[in-house]
Amino acid sequence: MTKLATLPGDDVRQIMWRYTDRYDLQMVVQSARGVARGHVARMVADGVRNTHEWTERKQSLLDAFDASGLTALYMDTTQGGYIDGPKNFALALATFELSWVDAGAATCGLANNLALAPIHEKGTPEQRQRYMSLSCPGPDHPTWRGAFALTEPLPFVGVDTGMLGSKMRVAEWKDGEEPLLQVDKRGRFITNMDFANFVTAAVVSDDPRIKGSCMIILEDGDPGVFDRGAPTLKMVHQLSSTRDPVLNLKVPASRIIGGYSIVDGVIVPRFSHAEIIGAVFHRTRIPVGIMTSAKLLSAVEPVIRYHRGRFRGGEAVPGTPRFDQGLQMKEDAVQRLADIWACGEAGASLGFDAARKADLFDPIERAKEQLFHEQGVSGPRAQMSALKKVEPQAKEFLRLAFMTPAEREALLEEERYQELLADTLVQYAVMDAEGNVLIPACKLWNTGFGATMMREAVALVGGYGVTEDCPGFLFQKWTDCQLEATYEGPEVVQRRHLVATMTNPLFLALMGHWIDELDKLAASWPACGSRALAQAMRLWLWTLEHLQANKDDDGKKLFNSNRHGVTFPMADAIAWLVAARSFIADVVELKQNGPANPVVAEGLDGLLSFYADLTRIQAARTAGEVARVCGELVYGYTRTSNSQAADMYELLRQQLDTALVGARLARDRAGEALAGVMIPEALDYPL
Repeated sequence: MTKLATLPGDDVRQIMWRYTDRYDLQMVVQSARGVARGHVARMVADGVRNTHEWTERKQSLLDAFDASGLTALYMDTTQGGYIDGPKNFALALATFELSWVDAGAATCGLANNLALAPIHEKGTPEQRQRYMSLSCPGPDHPTWRGAFALTEPLPFVGVDTGMLGSKMRVAEWKDGEEPLLQVDKRGRFITNMDFANFVTAAVVSDDPRIKGSCMIILEDGDPGVFDRGAPTLKMVHQLSSTRDPVLNLKVPASRIIGGYSIVDGVIVPRFSHAEIIGAVFHRTRIPVGIMTSAKLLSAVEPVIRYHRGRFRGGEAVPGTPRFDQGLQMKEDAVQRLADIWACGEAGASLGFDAARKADLFDPIERAKEQLFHEQGVSGPRAQMSALKKVEPQAKEFLRLAFMTPAEREALLEEERYQELLADTLVQYAVMDAEGNVLIPACKLWNTGFGATMMREAVALVGGYGVTEDCPGFLFQKWTDCQLEATYEGPEVVQRRHLVATMTNPLFLALMGHWIDELDKLAASWPACGSRALAQAMRLWLWTLEHLQANKDDDGKKLFNSNRHGVTFPMADAIAWLVAARSFIADVVELKQNGPANPVVAEGLDGLLSFYADLTRIQAARTAGEVARVCGELVYGYTRTSNSQAADMYELLRQQLDTALVGARLARDRAGEALAGVMIPEALDYPL
């Protein structure tokens, strides 16, 4: 059996995550890693996390981000940055590197981007240029920092972003002059408030002369009260600043993000706060999901090191298995670590898949908006109606996209494929259908199940895991996971999103093509476990159709948006499925392109063998979760078995179970590989 020689390095990751040809992104990774494993790691090792206050030492993080170029990462070159175009993937890579050491530091780095995101996505050209430029380090001005103030104090506590207690009124409106607005905003759990120069705040009208809600920009120099508030007494992410501000300021109406119009003497913001946060969170949830996956992968080396050194210094003699392998002599230790590794890889694969596709989607979304503007199609309902009309063409595009160029040529359909590829609305419909599942699934699964697996990592180092000097800061990483599961919408928000999007006919058509693709892979490379994943997808699709078409024994419809006991488990299951699929796709990418890289090619056979075992582990675990969910839903709402439904379910379940052949042998092999893999002499950041 070919063995795994070393832990995968950058050359492997660049292939799997598709940035081998992006030198700029490789430099982003190195910059973020330098800050994380140097400056940040020393802070954590020195106990800087052990206070709620924003200290001078914590403030030094901002200088480190400025000096490394991370602060400027979000900006275009015209605003002082160094990468033009969408930056979802670049931000995801930087977040991964920072979270490898401390996710609070990653949040500190990302929070300014979150404050800028409403301006970036929906702001006027003047707003974008001013605040993006000021927030980019430069020799002619101090670097501005921003805060995103959405959530409200008790009783809301950020749970329902649709409920706003903060108010906006007309303070002064002279004839022929711009209105001045009085904004009263009380925030809860607002990141960056210790040092924010500006705040993008969600507010609702408390004046008949202003319509609806909006987001508005508040500056610390505006007339009125800019009280940064008391520190939030959080126990996690202590390298980010979080306070509960009180803001009561007078600002010009031109600060309304996206601008406004005046209709019959009423100020009408161009965008409601809900429209803006929808556009913002659609993308910014991705790096939060990646935070947790980075921690899981960062735990592998410290756990191996702890296990191998467990009995050294006692009666164990060098050269004996007890001395050399320690706890790794035991099957349970190495196999549970293999489970953690597989989960981390699947989450990272899903997150980077979503980030890459978000980068592709951004220009398509803007082109769609421009096209609708030219056609006079305005408002969500009118746009939805227009997009519904292109659904047949979008399904046709999917059918052609999953063919090879040779297959399309043989069917004389290459020209049609290129025509659909150039159709803005078709591309928007397809990308939107996929992204609307991948992104909330990434946030839900990575931070939810990822937190559970991070607890496993802590448990694998025993009592050492809950000490301050635990190798790899595992305890801090585990506790930080709890906040990541809440940031930008807790699990329930992601499940509600998935329930609304996973039944999109285009997404269901896409799943059908995924199944065909996985079946073909199972025929050519059965070791990767794609057959089990394909069968799990079939079972999920059949169960969804069954739930949509049937009622429970009390005559109530099974699949209903408010019946969370049915819909939410199905949302959880689809998140498992897309994570496993993204992982398999990344390993296939490594198999196809690894031989071309001389560094990777040398140990590629062992690496692929190990990764195939990990994908098989993850596919089997996914199949088990999907089967559990589907079984409970198919049988759990009836008092007697429906024979016709039961027969079909049992057939699909039997096919899934038999597809698990060899899965536990793969887990055995993965554990054995971990017992023999070489690791560095010491971690490359302080203990």
